Amino acid sequence: MEQRVRVRDDPLVERVIDLDQAVASIAERVVRWLGAGLTVGQVTWRDEAAPWPQKLETDRALVRDPDSIGVLISGPPDSELSVVLFRGGWADVDFVASLDDAGTLPASGIDSAAAFATQLDQWVSRVFGNRRVT
Repeated sequence: MEQRVRVRDDPLVERVIDLDQAVASIAERVVRWLGAGLTVGQVTWRDEAAPWPQKLETDRALVRDPDSIGVLISGPPDSELSVVLFRGGWADVDFVASLDDAGTLPASGIDSAAAFATQLDQWVSRVFGNRRVT
């Protein structure tokens, strides 16, 4: 039987990034993204203290011990950027820029909310190009 190791049980996973600050970085960019014709989904939170499997919440007040946040940004024509940031300093970043340009982007070694904001600007620019989004 396979045994899952939960992130909170792993002593190697540190709390590197303040996820509330990272969400503030997203919020600071939303108006600019919307002005560039992008659609921004609600930020989702995952609660490490919740029973497995953890449900994604959109209300921060429902999350006691956040271990990740996520956001989906979409734009024409059918381009998409999905970012899930983990408090340990890495992110899962998937994108579709066009039918011939899709995949994952490097996202490790993120050591602060400011570093996340810088990476986020780069990812958005990579996927959506010059739409005055950064």
